[in-house]
Amino acid sequence: MSEAAPRVAPLAPPYPPEIQAQFDHIMRGAPPLVLFRVMAGHSRAWDKFRAGGLLDPGPLSLRQREIVIDRTCALNGCEYEWGVHVAIFAGSARLTADEVRATVQGDATSSCWSPAEQALIVAVDALHHRATLSDAEFTALSVHYDEAQILEIMLLCGFYRTVSYLANGLRLPLEENAARFPAAL
Repeated sequence: MSEAAPRVAPLAPPYPPEIQAQFDHIMRGAPPLVLFRVMAGHSRAWDKFRAGGLLDPGPLSLRQREIVIDRTCALNGCEYEWGVHVAIFAGSARLTADEVRATVQGDATSSCWSPAEQALIVAVDALHHRATLSDAEFTALSVHYDEAQILEIMLLCGFYRTVSYLANGLRLPLEENAARFPAAL
């Protein structure tokens, strides 16, 4: 991690047994992220965060889910969460280096995206910039995704905007093994 200290101190080990069990479940045995350690120090916030976390697979593929999350975090300038997701999920989601870069430096017209992925990027960008989808954007999304998937896309955008607020507002230090935003071209 970087040397900067977060604005709210994270829990330090040893963790209370119930918190350790929650970390183990979420992190699958890996050390808990700073974000989780900060949130877990405040039971109401931690409970609400976990309840809205969308950590289950859901109706989107891992690839679709990660495109939405990575793009949302990139638009919010949240290198912390973007980097965690790229490091942990980009390989499993089969995101290429060009696609990962495009979540930060590209847009829906980037040549790496399929038509369905272009519709995802357009939707994420619209929700970020205008907090809504135009009729044309919703229709374009509906060509590739069903209602449950569209709701999931919106929920992911909102949740990861909140995560971005937390990580950025708390000045969380970047995780040691997380990816970093790509250098400008």
